[in-house]
Amino acid sequence: MRILVGITGGIAAYKAVGVVRQLVEAGHDVKVIPTANALRFVGAATLEAISKNAVDPDLYTDVADVKHVELGQSADLIIVAPATASFIARTAAGLGDDLLSSSILASKAPVLVAPAMHTEMWENPSTAANVATLRARGINVLEPAVGRLTGEDSGKGRMPEPEAIVEAALNLFVPQDLTHIRVLITAGGTREPIDSVRFIGNNSSGLMGLALYKAAKSRGADVQLVAANLQRGLTEGQVDVSTTEELRETLNNQVAGTDVLIMAAAISDYRVETPSAAKLKKADLGSTPVLNLVENPDLLAEIGAKRASGRPITLIGFAAETLAGDDLVASARKKLEAKKVDLIVANDVTGGAVFGSDATAIKLVSANEDLSFAGSKLEAANAIIDWIVTARK
Repeated sequence: MRILVGITGGIAAYKAVGVVRQLVEAGHDVKVIPTANALRFVGAATLEAISKNAVDPDLYTDVADVKHVELGQSADLIIVAPATASFIARTAAGLGDDLLSSSILASKAPVLVAPAMHTEMWENPSTAANVATLRARGINVLEPAVGRLTGEDSGKGRMPEPEAIVEAALNLFVPQDLTHIRVLITAGGTREPIDSVRFIGNNSSGLMGLALYKAAKSRGADVQLVAANLQRGLTEGQVDVSTTEELRETLNNQVAGTDVLIMAAAISDYRVETPSAAKLKKADLGSTPVLNLVENPDLLAEIGAKRASGRPITLIGFAAETLAGDDLVASARKKLEAKKVDLIVANDVTGGAVFGSDATAIKLVSANEDLSFAGSKLEAANAIIDWIVTARK
């Protein structure tokens, strides 16, 4: 993809180098247009080295080439990061008095703007009106982040991190085929306490569930993540749980009104019958301690049984097995039928290499077919979403 990255004159201009680097590493042809004030914060030589393209922000160099028209017409995407309050105001007014603003006016490509300014400037009624004008014209304006600003100030106005800007920009080209669909996703792994310190758990990293959250969100879904023993605050509105019973209660509260439930969390099959409220002493346990375990409920099967009686919801389960090939598919299909779900995503975890890795290989097993996919977990997540979209048509 041919991408223009505009950089305006704010202290966050140095972070634009990270945006350019990530886009280039992803295989895009990136041309950078800094404003004159941006070059006070980051040098043209740096931008040329990272983008692998020449940087000449002068509108009046090589006038016969009509640079702003060539740049604007050839761009597939324009990103402005950081975007100062001044740039936003000038763009809202339709000004084209430098190479960046003129190129935007000459382009029909999607535009993504990442504001960066002090909180008072962001909250100023003039800025709010200008942002509303840009959005009304179809320009995508990100919300600034909250954090440390120039000087000693903190608040809303910080430029989003390069990763977030790149993700938001590329998501502009993702089909919005889950708009108005509510998706509930579980991620991580439940833990069952033995005492106040020890627990029975599993190796789930939660990366697959988080990838599913990103994929569904990028395609327009209203997504809720239920995180079992993951870092807090990973997603907006995240619900945090620890035990299987806590997850069960949360699902019962959240599942009403849900269109798609994706159970990516690894759920403990058993729990300790009577966990200790205090730490058990090794001396008291002896060399061969015995734990009395009781079976946990099958949460997906419970919801599948309710769905069978009329609940309109698409149900997706996961199965981690130490099986391969036909044996993996056969096991997944048994679970599909027993739990009364629409799809089982099965993978062979022999050796444990998949845990915590960004790479995965999965089987999508439904009543009528089984599909294989290998790639990154985000790519796998989108393959699962593709299946869901097709199944719901």
